[in-house]
Amino acid sequence: MSGVTIIGALLGASAPLVTTIAATRIKAGRLPEDTDLPALLVRLVSSIDRQKLDGTTDRVTERVSVAVRASSYREQRVAIGLIRAACAGFVGDVAGFSRVSVLTAGLGPDVNGPGNSFEQTQDFRVSFDQAA
Repeated sequence: MSGVTIIGALLGASAPLVTTIAATRIKAGRLPEDTDLPALLVRLVSSIDRQKLDGTTDRVTERVSVAVRASSYREQRVAIGLIRAACAGFVGDVAGFSRVSVLTAGLGPDVNGPGNSFEQTQDFRVSFDQAA
């Protein structure tokens, strides 16, 4: 779940994003039913087995999905742009993880979300070093 932590930290640190979507509406794992829209849900899709770099460090790669739940299609599209701007291409240290790199890994389909909402996902490939 470290990739989820990294993506959550990048989203929360993006001033343009949190101006549009309050940090309190960025959740990991599950959105409560009564969450105001727009809201973001950050989830782990998959994790590749850790690859040893040396005796003390593992290289980890995870696929992380950010689902947008919005009240309109336009709001959904704006949120996807803000998510991509906040995370795509990041290289550096963040949230206690070193040598982080974040690449886009695909955009999911437009779907009908709960309560007549609009929903779409943006996936990322998150790689980082972690103590073995």
